[in-house]
Amino acid sequence: MSVPSRPVVREIVDPADPAIAKGYRLLRRVFPKAELVSCVEWRHSLRERQGKLWTDLRWHLVIAEAAGRVIGVVTGSYLGNVNTGVIGYLAVARSARRLGVGPKLRARLRTLFERDARQILRRPLQAVVGEVRRDNPWLRTLIRAKRVLALDFPYFQPQLRRGDGPVPLVFYYESCDRSRRRLSATMIRRLLYTIWRRLYRIARPLSDPAFRQNLQGLSNRRSVGEIKLKVLAAPPAH
Repeated sequence: MSVPSRPVVREIVDPADPAIAKGYRLLRRVFPKAELVSCVEWRHSLRERQGKLWTDLRWHLVIAEAAGRVIGVVTGSYLGNVNTGVIGYLAVARSARRLGVGPKLRARLRTLFERDARQILRRPLQAVVGEVRRDNPWLRTLIRAKRVLALDFPYFQPQLRRGDGPVPLVFYYESCDRSRRRLSATMIRRLLYTIWRRLYRIARPLSDPAFRQNLQGLSNRRSVGEIKLKVLAAPPAH
């Protein structure tokens, strides 16, 4: 099915918006079930926003629409305690992948992160981070970007659904001020702990085998550089 060349990109703020379900259906066509949080979590986050409960953590859902269809969706969270935006999911319908929808969605989300940093901390956004599958073609595009560092340590996303295991992914860091060839291992550990504790809402990350595996990959290292595309280690057993 063809789509218009100029889709409308907007942020969803109403938990009753029918586009939420459409966006989640698109996500389910793109991502494996083991990597997905439930759609209920999205609505809960928007209700928290509606209730003016947010402090320095702000979650965003941005969609691209054309002819009544959701053809792209991106989610992400701003974490004020580390002044960093975290990309959650980014998916584009197959029929719209040559229209530049993905970059437009990501650019809008980054603009929201920058606004969050100015409003909460009164200073510029420090970084944008995310997780991506090693076999995702976009990973090579990321590596070619000047300020993006795809980090060379074995990273596992936590178990999101009962019965599923942790997922091996690549963790990347996009600096907003200058290019970096390496990152402090201490900085990475703090970022991972914040993401697992506050975004994935894992009460005790240090009790999780996958989180301990992440820390083990950073042990005895002062810094971490760019990834070399090699086979990941097997995920930790549960």
